[in-house]
Amino acid sequence: MTRDGSRTSHYDFELPLGRIAQFPSGQRGESRLMVVDRSTGDITHRQFADLEQLIPAGDAIVVNTTRVFRARLLGLRDNGTPAEILLLRSLGDSTWEAMVHPGGKLKPGRVVTIAEDFEVEILSTTERRTRVVRLNSHVPIDEAIQKYGHVPLPPYIARADEADDAERYQTVYARESGSVAAPTAGLHFTPELLDRLSAKGVKRADVVLHVGAGTFKPVDTEHPADHVMHEESYVVPARTAEILNETRAAGGKIWAVGTTSVRTLESAVGEDGLFREVSADTRIFIRPPYEFRAVDRLITNFHLPRSTLIMLVAAFAGYELTMRAYDEAVAERYRLYSYGDAMVVLGD
Repeated sequence: MTRDGSRTSHYDFELPLGRIAQFPSGQRGESRLMVVDRSTGDITHRQFADLEQLIPAGDAIVVNTTRVFRARLLGLRDNGTPAEILLLRSLGDSTWEAMVHPGGKLKPGRVVTIAEDFEVEILSTTERRTRVVRLNSHVPIDEAIQKYGHVPLPPYIARADEADDAERYQTVYARESGSVAAPTAGLHFTPELLDRLSAKGVKRADVVLHVGAGTFKPVDTEHPADHVMHEESYVVPARTAEILNETRAAGGKIWAVGTTSVRTLESAVGEDGLFREVSADTRIFIRPPYEFRAVDRLITNFHLPRSTLIMLVAAFAGYELTMRAYDEAVAERYRLYSYGDAMVVLGD
């Protein structure tokens, strides 16, 4: 059977569990960088700090400045057994949409005690089987979440969050709180690298896309078109639109840092190819075949089999080259996923 990226099963690859990074690198920015050239099909291996040499003056990098909040709440049900609440988004008046575990036990009317002064009341079940919950606390809700919440590490990191995760599972430019997962390609950037790029004449443009838990949901339909994409909110500020339009007009390239930046830019670009200030929601699902109108270069981490994220990379780099790059990453013992190494896709 021909594998061309048209089926979900085409995005399987052999993954030794030992290749999944359980901790970040010793120092931020010390990760490896796979360089994939879609024009030639060449794959080379460098260090992430070498990115400075690859981005020419006059180009622009687009980063997602969303900030991960302590969305994971651990507590006890009425009978004393453990329960978990993963906050997804605020609905106002202390109510949130959340994922819960164990789902079969946490029906409307149940209460999970997080601390003596903090509890979660299950109000209702949504159409997509998440819950609407109310947070009850004697202190402001934001303070309670910050005090008792845990860093929402992805499920393939098989450990509890530690003190260092509060800083390392966050980009150095994170500002706007609202994500339950980090835009992980940005975790490699250091202030020093950003400063060197700026001094070189590389422009930086900021966007915001708040990452939801759906980013980890595998595509469980054999035809990707049947997959229901999760919705995420994004913002393109006026200054960012101005920078990107100026870059394009001068012949420069737009480098998207991470799949969240790609989804934001491809959702925001106008039919005329121009960017404008916008705040909206997107369900865009980028997969082969797809014609990119906003992004010229891609910096990304390595992603889960059968995920919408690996499909996005395949749409950009080409299916065969993407899967060859993943096979080589495993063979070359790259560290994969959120705390793992990075890839940059070059070429026209």
